[in-house]
Amino acid sequence: MQSEIKIGQRFEFSLLSDSPTQERQAVVTRVLSNGEEGMGPEVDYYLAYWVEANELPETEVVTKLVFERGVDGKVYLDGRVVAITVME
Repeated sequence: MQSEIKIGQRFEFSLLSDSPTQERQAVVTRVLSNGEEGMGPEVDYYLAYWVEANELPETEVVTKLVFERGVDGKVYLDGRVVAITVME
């Protein structure tokens, strides 16, 4: 599964388990494969790639986030499913 998200790209996301959902924004800082993230080959059965991002608006203390793209097509943050909308 190939990543369509690029470094510097901004996106909105919301945790699908939150009710009501709160839209948050972030900017991509790195896109990594399982190997680049230091994972073994067995992870390829579960995760396609990793996206590191900084939450916006940036504050004095940067909030770093790590999103995982599953081979099931879903995106996860801290093990919870999130909806992603790429901003143009």
